[in-house]
Amino acid sequence: MCLTKKRRGAALAFFLLVLVSGAFPEEAYLLIKRLNQFDEGFRQYIQEVEENRRRLFNRGRIPEEESLAGFLTIYRYLPSGEDDIFSLAGRCNVPYSSLASLNRVNHPSSFGPEPLLLPSLPGIFVPEEPETDLERLLVSAREGDVPGERLWIREGDRSRAFIFYPGDDFSQTERIFFLNSGFRFPLRDYRISSPYGIRRNPVTGKLRLHQGLDLAAPEGSPVYACAAGIVTETGEDPVYGSFIIVKHGDTWASLYGHLSKIETSLRSELRSGTLIGRVGSTGQSTGPHLHFELRRNGRAEDPGRLLFRSSP
Repeated sequence: MCLTKKRRGAALAFFLLVLVSGAFPEEAYLLIKRLNQFDEGFRQYIQEVEENRRRLFNRGRIPEEESLAGFLTIYRYLPSGEDDIFSLAGRCNVPYSSLASLNRVNHPSSFGPEPLLLPSLPGIFVPEEPETDLERLLVSAREGDVPGERLWIREGDRSRAFIFYPGDDFSQTERIFFLNSGFRFPLRDYRISSPYGIRRNPVTGKLRLHQGLDLAAPEGSPVYACAAGIVTETGEDPVYGSFIIVKHGDTWASLYGHLSKIETSLRSELRSGTLIGRVGSTGQSTGPHLHFELRRNGRAEDPGRLLFRSSP
């Protein structure tokens, strides 16, 4: 069902206000008091979500000059003590990734009693100035992808710029980042250039198991410990180049390869996020990047399934 002319005009006026003023004005955020059909704001919100879901399904038929983001409306809601981000997403009929990225919630446990913003159009909201590992991953994963749409969204007493990707959702790696905690990515800014799994070695041309993640980053970029631990090995290897191994408890260890410089020493006790090295291209490498492995009882595991899991 399409919007009536009146409601379509209101949505267009709202979007034009965003473009002209540079921000969603806080007073334009309609407050939803209760998530049930007795709340007029909630009824309107659910109707808009359903209409926008149909637009996403038929997005190929929408004229190119018509912006999907033009149908986005932001609502406000104060969570009760019984709400969590998953139940809220279910009742609002939007993915939890939309709620998490818009409200900059980086883990379910950080979902608090503060007022939340509810988008009427599902999608991913990527801040132009990322502050967390998850937000940096959202930026990195969408570089060179279909361009998003730039929006300014009010957060308390200030406005922030986001790139909005209508209809987008968390990738598997992003979902793991959000759902788990503990291990963290060892770089602040990076691009995943090669995932864990069978691949053709770019140097030898042979098929083999790639036992970690390759994270492309500029030469000299700082490398941080993915979790608290003790440095058990540093050295030079024909394949890994300059490398560091950090042990995390009795079960886990992490490896950092192709370093240009080692910034730690044997038996150093590290906190999560301690600077330990610099990105390089030593060993068997075709360009500056970090080879990062997580090993369980000496056996490599897929870091994409383990990052931000509960304490190692």
